[in-house]
Amino acid sequence: MTTAHPPIRPEYERPLEAFTALPVERPLPAATRLWAQGWLRKGLILCALALLWELAARWQDNDLLLPTFGATVQALGQGLASGELLAKVRISLAVLLQGYLAGVLLAFVLTTLAVSTRLGRDLLDTLTSMFNPLPAIALLPLALLWFGLGRGSLVFVLIHSVLWPLALNTYAGFQGVPETLRMAGRNYGLKGLRYVLQILVPAALPSILSGLKIGWAFAWRTLIAAELVFGASSGQGGLGWYIFQNRNELYTDRVFAGLAMVVLIGLAVENLGFATLERLTVRRWGQQR
Repeated sequence: MTTAHPPIRPEYERPLEAFTALPVERPLPAATRLWAQGWLRKGLILCALALLWELAARWQDNDLLLPTFGATVQALGQGLASGELLAKVRISLAVLLQGYLAGVLLAFVLTTLAVSTRLGRDLLDTLTSMFNPLPAIALLPLALLWFGLGRGSLVFVLIHSVLWPLALNTYAGFQGVPETLRMAGRNYGLKGLRYVLQILVPAALPSILSGLKIGWAFAWRTLIAAELVFGASSGQGGLGWYIFQNRNELYTDRVFAGLAMVVLIGLAVENLGFATLERLTVRRWGQQR
C-alpha cells in the first residue's frame, strides 16, 4: 500500500446512552436566586445608609444639626398624614411636568431641524455652545423680571435645564445611527418627520432615554433650588418652599423629611418610570444589555 492510496476506514455510528446519573438542569440555590433580585440589593444599600445615618446622628447628639433617621421618618409620616407634604409635592410636580414636557418638545424640534438641514445643525451647535454651560438657576433673576413671581418663571428655568442636555444627547444618538439604516429609510421614500420618527428615533432611543433621564434630574434639582430661592408659585409654595420654611423655623427633622421626599420621588421616577420604559423598549429590542 502506497501513500498515494491511503487506507479507507469503515464508517460507523455509535449511539450514546442517555445521561441520567445527574439532572441536566438544576435550579439555583434559593440564596443565589434571591441575591439576583435588584430590588433586594438596592434595599440593602438603603438600609445600610439609614443605619449609618442613625449612628452618626446619635454620635452627634444634636437634633438641631442632624436629627436621627427615626425622627426624620416620624416627621415624614406626620407630613404625609396631615396632607401638607403631599400638597407641596403636588404643586412641585405640576410645575415640573409643564417645564419638562415643554423642554422635551423644543429639544425634539431642534434636533429634527439639525438632522434635516445644515442651517438647523449650525443653529443647534451654536445654541448649545452658548446656553448649555449656563446654569439654569442663573437665569432666575431674568425670569422674575420677565414673568414675575409665579409659575411662568419656574417653567422658564425648567425648560432651560431640560432643553440643552436632551438636545445634545438626542443629536448624538441621531449621528450614531448606522448608514445602512439611513439608506433603508431613504429607499422606502421616508423624508422629513417620517424619516426621523421611523428610522432615527428607534435607532437612537438609548441616547434619547439617557438624555431624558439627565434632563429629568436637572429639572428636578433646578425646581427645588428655584423654590428655595423665591419659594411661592402663584401664591403657593412647593416642596422647596416647604424645606425653606422649616429651615427658618428650625424644624430640622421636617427639613430632612422634605429632602427625603425629594430623594424618594427621584428613586421612584428612575426605578419605576425610566426603568420600565427601558425594559419595554431598548432591552426588549436588544439595544441595551
